[in-house]
Amino acid sequence: MYCRQLKRAAFYLITQRTAVASGRGSWENLPAGRRFPLLLGSGPCNGPFCNTSYLKTEKLMVRRFCTAGNHDVSYKALKDLLQSGTILLIDVREKWEIGEYGKIPGSISIPLGEVVEALQMDPVHFKERYNQDMPSKSDHLVFSCMAGVRSKQALYAAKFLGFSRAQEYAGGFKEWAEYESSGKERPRIIQHPKTA
Repeated sequence: MYCRQLKRAAFYLITQRTAVASGRGSWENLPAGRRFPLLLGSGPCNGPFCNTSYLKTEKLMVRRFCTAGNHDVSYKALKDLLQSGTILLIDVREKWEIGEYGKIPGSISIPLGEVVEALQMDPVHFKERYNQDMPSKSDHLVFSCMAGVRSKQALYAAKFLGFSRAQEYAGGFKEWAEYESSGKERPRIIQHPKTA
């Protein structure tokens, strides 16, 4: 069930760029009846993701992703990775969310709607836009958001694009802020009062 939802979300991310590039405007502007013919390769779509071989590849990638083990990073592991400087932490929340709530120190902001495009950019353009060197496919990437939903979508898109060491911080900024404000290193364990 979860992998099916993940597949739909990644399909949306990847095909949105194709719809815009093919002159059809944004994915949301397409009539509902026109969205799926574009995805399935029937109709006038000429984008790179509009053929049946893409669908077979995409299904294989989803199967591998969904059976490939744990992609999550814990709070403690993320903190250690950030201190060591061995990762690129990408916050996929919208700019206004980061402005309103804050961000994890050391993260760069690439909103979820830009992730696919950003990870395929020319390194010079990436550096200009995000003030950071373009990650290579073998670099260790960690995606975060507010609570783990969008970071999972970004993770799937990155894995699909060949970033083999991509992971996600599923707790997101919400968990990070909770740990940082309380000084905790581990999840809180609720103890039940003893009964007499």
